[in-house]
Amino acid sequence: MITIKTFPFNPFMVNTYLLFDETLEAIVVDAGCSDRREEKELEDFVTKHSLKLVRNINTHCHIDHILGNLFLEERYGLKPEHHPAGEPFLLRAKEIGAAYGFSVPRIPAPGPALYDGEVIAWGKSELKVLYTPGHADGSCCLYSKEQSFVLTGDVLFRDSIGRTDLPSGDFDLLMRSIHEKLFTLPDHTIVYPGHGPETTIGYEKLNNPFIG
Repeated sequence: MITIKTFPFNPFMVNTYLLFDETLEAIVVDAGCSDRREEKELEDFVTKHSLKLVRNINTHCHIDHILGNLFLEERYGLKPEHHPAGEPFLLRAKEIGAAYGFSVPRIPAPGPALYDGEVIAWGKSELKVLYTPGHADGSCCLYSKEQSFVLTGDVLFRDSIGRTDLPSGDFDLLMRSIHEKLFTLPDHTIVYPGHGPETTIGYEKLNNPFIG
């Protein structure tokens, strides 16, 4: 059974998720740790619970979601995994990071690419990749059918959606992603977003003011 630990990291309060099961193998989703204190918080939890980090997944490649990639590579030897359509964001990551006051000395080379329908496996657990562009090219959600939850990155939030005024943002495409990939999931599916509190698919269908 997958256990989910949430770390709100960096000034953008990105929900960095650590997922592990009874094998003690673990994956990190959206490593947003931006300074030594946050890196240590993640590292201390891993050490305390005797976890073995085996994969580093990015739901998309906006700067606030990738700040911890270098730490995970240097400390645990993990290459970041993301959809290849997000790679153009990495080309300007140092410049964008500096604009927000973040030091980005190096962008790690990516590991295996993620594609729609692919299964991310570790330990005795797995997540299905759902390709959901609209907030940003390369945006993916990660779905557990067995435990009825989905990690939505910046696609869907409680009572909100991802902004579409940044490069490659497309409101109509985002709506299509939400309706076709997320709102087809069972209503009781728990949503773990990239920022803010948890919600459910059923709640957002009924209450999200941005979705028609």
